Amino acid sequence: MINDIVAIAKEAGEIVREGFHKNLKIEYKSNESDLVTNIDKASEKLITDFVKKKYPSHGILAEEGGNIKEGTEYVWIIDPLDGTVNFTHGLPIFSISIGIQKNGKTIAGVVYDIPQNILYSAESGGGAFANDEKIKVSDNSNIAHSILVTGFPYNIHQNPYNALEKFVSFTRKARGIRRLGSAAIDFCYVARGVFDGFWEVYLSPWDVCAGKFIVEEAGGIVTNFNSEQIGVDSKQILASDGKIHNDMLEILKQT
Repeated sequence: MINDIVAIAKEAGEIVREGFHKNLKIEYKSNESDLVTNIDKASEKLITDFVKKKYPSHGILAEEGGNIKEGTEYVWIIDPLDGTVNFTHGLPIFSISIGIQKNGKTIAGVVYDIPQNILYSAESGGGAFANDEKIKVSDNSNIAHSILVTGFPYNIHQNPYNALEKFVSFTRKARGIRRLGSAAIDFCYVARGVFDGFWEVYLSPWDVCAGKFIVEEAGGIVTNFNSEQIGVDSKQILASDGKIHNDMLEILKQT
């Protein structure tokens, strides 16, 4: 099944690549920062049409309106273009994210970093890969030496979970903080050891499913802010190399 996910992610990636720097049809969802374009929709249609044709018994949960069938054993969780704001502004940081769950447990995940042409993938128990290279989380255990990454939710004006205060606290403790604008890529950079940790609130299942799985297969840890194991629908995400996880938890709890 992983070969099918890789193949359709690459095919959808060509749609996204072709649409970059082109005139876009932009619509707004929850607010003016929450965008969807004709390219998001075209990418999603390609992926969901493939699933419906080849795996008609499988359910689908996709960002731009994909349906989920009740009681299905397998569910595809799809973000057809993660980083739409970046994409619309010509910033080359965006991806496609596809995860598959069996009976509620993720068993495979793919994130395609389209501008970099790097395809991250993982299957249960098989480790994580960037293209054909096996990857693992960093070995850093010192929060003061860490590079972290975060993002802000579309309702940041309401400051959920004191997101702004948490950002300030981390800037005082870590070597550096980055904000890329694609949660799927954030996860993969943790899995690859580029970042030592990632935290964010109010993500959706399609933001989380594949990336979370890839981090875990690369040897990392993903919990909520209370150190509890989470599913893809958690509104608190903390992913790390595992060695700075407790330090990050303490900072999150203090704010």
